Amino acid sequence: MQIYLDYAATTPMDPRVAESMMQHMMSDGVFGNAHSTHVFGQAAKKAVDQARAQVAQVISATAEEILWTSGATESINLALKGAASLYQQKGRHIITLKTEHAAVLDCCQHLEKNGFQVTYLTPHSDGLLDPAQLGAAIRDDTILVSIMQVNNETGVIQNLAAIANDTSQRGILLHVDAAQSVGKTLLNVQELPVDLISLSAHKVYGPKGVGALYVRRKPRVRVAAQMHGGGHEHGMRSGTLAVHQIVGMGAAFQLAGENYWEDCQRAARFKQYLYQQLHEKTGALVNGHLEQSVPQILNLRFPGLHAREWMQANPELAVSVGSACHAKGTEPSHVLRAMGLNVAEAKSSLRFSFGRFTTQEEIDFAIALFRA
Repeated sequence: MQIYLDYAATTPMDPRVAESMMQHMMSDGVFGNAHSTHVFGQAAKKAVDQARAQVAQVISATAEEILWTSGATESINLALKGAASLYQQKGRHIITLKTEHAAVLDCCQHLEKNGFQVTYLTPHSDGLLDPAQLGAAIRDDTILVSIMQVNNETGVIQNLAAIANDTSQRGILLHVDAAQSVGKTLLNVQELPVDLISLSAHKVYGPKGVGALYVRRKPRVRVAAQMHGGGHEHGMRSGTLAVHQIVGMGAAFQLAGENYWEDCQRAARFKQYLYQQLHEKTGALVNGHLEQSVPQILNLRFPGLHAREWMQANPELAVSVGSACHAKGTEPSHVLRAMGLNVAEAKSSLRFSFGRFTTQEEIDFAIALFRA
């Protein structure tokens, strides 16, 4: 029996998403270039426009505010590098959080090499950022703040309302990495003055290789293109659109909206049950804020356990020691270290993440492995 509890790394595609994609790949379907003016191209454009609206609806944006990319990593690069390039005359200072995804941190390091200054904030031990700490770090030359809504390793949800209120009042752009948000928590750009949002399809039962960037239109925000060609996507991201992948992302986001409460309630039951059982039987402790986190992610540390060795000894259970991007490294999670855990504590920690296709039998199997 092989059990998959690593949904935060990637999700299996929902069969309904796969079916929608198949209709946009072969000669008897909608396969045209969405930029062509003939009937095949216009049919593809219609499909792309529908998917754009489906993605926009989940975050209460307009379809015109959604730009297609190859994934959240490209969206983050376009947002951070593109905003820094376009607004650098106003200032060259950026603020982010030490527990951000590597895509954000690596972009910030790149910008530092190109003359920008970056302040890396430290969260509390529960993973939450104190909004007052952000306010104190803002300078006259600050042009951009990048804070993820849901941490990919701990599931902790940041207080975006307080953060966005601060940046908006001071006229500073706010980028949010929301790769882990859709289907797990709510994000409404009509209520929160967020300027840029990075989105991913494969974290929400869609295809890999496609993502989107939300770019606010009122008040208008723009980013400098990092990929040049035909001037597609309002001149901010050139390239022929992968219609079948885009359709898949649209379908996945629509399903995420329709199944939101059901998916979250099931995951919450699994999370509570798994935590109670492992805490009672193994002494496992939670990393991160247990309540202010999404129900699909649970990060636990097991005193005395070497997490990587345990995973190698129990290959039938798919869990992780942190982000899949750094899974091959031997260093402990930078997220847990930034939260104050020492090396031994970080190396004894495992991330469990649940999804739409997780079953009670799988949870019980995982518990049995740890009890053994």
